[in-house]
Amino acid sequence: MSVSLSEEVINRVLKEWDENPIRRPRITKVTVNIALGQGGEKLAKVQALLEQLTGQRPVMRKAKKTIRAFGIHRGDNIAVMVTLRKERAMEFLKRALEAVGRRVKASSIDRHGNVCFGVPEYILLPGAKYDPEIGIVGMDVCLTVERPGFRVERRRRARSRIPLRHRVRPEETMVLLNREFGVTIV
Repeated sequence: MSVSLSEEVINRVLKEWDENPIRRPRITKVTVNIALGQGGEKLAKVQALLEQLTGQRPVMRKAKKTIRAFGIHRGDNIAVMVTLRKERAMEFLKRALEAVGRRVKASSIDRHGNVCFGVPEYILLPGAKYDPEIGIVGMDVCLTVERPGFRVERRRRARSRIPLRHRVRPEETMVLLNREFGVTIV
């Protein structure tokens, strides 16, 4: 069963974007994360794999606290992640959406319009080859969707807040993904 937005909602959103181009949201970054829960040689191989898949060098992520049951100590490297922007982000996003069949759950979209979904196996990405030394690992793909003007919240000088009326709504993200990438919201 797919979640279908009514024609009325789609038309209202598209009319709003046409009337005021600054209201049209865009995907500003794509964050890819692979968490193994262990460090060592396998994590280094996963880092090389992620670099090969994305075309950008990933960074190691450290454990925030010690979990003795899993053998994880605070400060150990347990995951790798990479943040993609502009063309690299769009190129990888197309491949990641292809891996999940261009279907995203409606519950994967948060109240500010950001989207996170998982790719269960990296070999599902078009062009990826299986490496027996790594095995099967999945990844999380998170999209940050913003309108133009969100820089005022992050800049160093004269920083201010973004009002709720300028935040991206979930239905706008659904329309954006459907129009630009042909994604079906399930």
